[in-house]
Amino acid sequence: MREGSLEAPTRHPIDWQNPEYYDEHKLNEELERVYDICHGCRRCVSLCNSFPTLFDLVDNNETLEVEGVKKEDYVKVVDQCYLCDLCYMTKCPYVPPHEWNVDFPHLMLRAKAVKYKQGKTNFRDKLLSSTDLVGKLASIPVVVQVVNTVNKTPAARKVMDSVLGIAAERQLPEYDSARFRGTAAPDASFPVKDGKNTPGKVAIFSTCYVNYNEPGIGHDLIRILKHNEVPHVVVEKENCCGMPKLELGDLEAVKKLKEGNIPMLARYAREGYAIVTAVPSCTLMFKQELPLMFPDDADVKAVQDAMFDPFEYLVLRYKDGMLKTDFKQPLGKVSYHIPCHLRVQNMGQKTREMLELVPDTKVNVVERCSGHDGTWGVKSEYFKDSMKIGRPVFKAMGNNEPAYVSSDCAIAGRHILQGMGNPGTAKEHPLSLIRIAYGL
Repeated sequence: MREGSLEAPTRHPIDWQNPEYYDEHKLNEELERVYDICHGCRRCVSLCNSFPTLFDLVDNNETLEVEGVKKEDYVKVVDQCYLCDLCYMTKCPYVPPHEWNVDFPHLMLRAKAVKYKQGKTNFRDKLLSSTDLVGKLASIPVVVQVVNTVNKTPAARKVMDSVLGIAAERQLPEYDSARFRGTAAPDASFPVKDGKNTPGKVAIFSTCYVNYNEPGIGHDLIRILKHNEVPHVVVEKENCCGMPKLELGDLEAVKKLKEGNIPMLARYAREGYAIVTAVPSCTLMFKQELPLMFPDDADVKAVQDAMFDPFEYLVLRYKDGMLKTDFKQPLGKVSYHIPCHLRVQNMGQKTREMLELVPDTKVNVVERCSGHDGTWGVKSEYFKDSMKIGRPVFKAMGNNEPAYVSSDCAIAGRHILQGMGNPGTAKEHPLSLIRIAYGL
């Protein structure tokens, strides 16, 4: 038997519709098997709190082995996992095709799904994962002003902390009543020019965050596409991508959202559009998680093949000789953070490549988990851990006295700026930086 695996990692489909998937006894058997392998390896100890939690459970029992850990304590490891996928993609030597067949993130997903199925998921977590519903309500004119004021009021935040378990210290993103989907002005009038690597027209999947919180990110994407004469449309109707519900373990809700999104997105894919999303977690959902949940669905496969991160698309467009580089404004020093859900897409550092096309721009790349991780870092019980995990990132992002702090994940960028002590440095999404560089 070889130690580790030299082959590229492969992923097995998620067998979530099999009744045995929700069998708690079988789940615990698999958790014990994988926990024992992790205990004997410990390479992932620095990635997140799941692994230190596991190793503490092992080291603090009389046997010093996994068999001595109480089964009811297994969930303590699960609750620390936010499905970033980094252990699978960057650390674990025992992933498939290795015979030990370790897929830690998807085992944690199974445990979350069992917890949800048993009705043990609390109201706070269900609420936070309902991003589309909350966004629709919170961004209603007049209501949005109340919500944004409450989210900034210390007394109200203390109440939210004690009643809902939303950390009072966490700086929350504002909502915007001028939703992206209602204010976007796409332009499909340009001629379609397909490249060797890229379709010549784009369909924009706006995402909940861009639609309700920072519509400017979507408008900047439109400005960049228009400047490069790429015909583009906004997807005519969309639901949440499903990633928040996946992280919750509510797989039936993921299926329902998929049934609302995929048929329409598949039509765009078959009409020759590149489908672009400006949130890495949403892109990953369509590229990886839905294809693993629905491996035999031809529409899901079509969408997977047509899905692009915006900088993946722009850099490939550059390689096709179809991207303008008439930048007018240097960016100076940029501290750029690569989100976990972008790293695990295995496409290289496309955002960095694009930023470095701008003259007189120096990019300080930070490739480590920021610690926010979807809704995890918003929760009262995990806030301090999220700041602890992010501490090395906060330090590294400030090392070069940057003019801009930037991350493809907008909430990670906000979290990083908070961790840096809000030093007055401008926080801009990478798409906004390219719009600035173009002088648009």
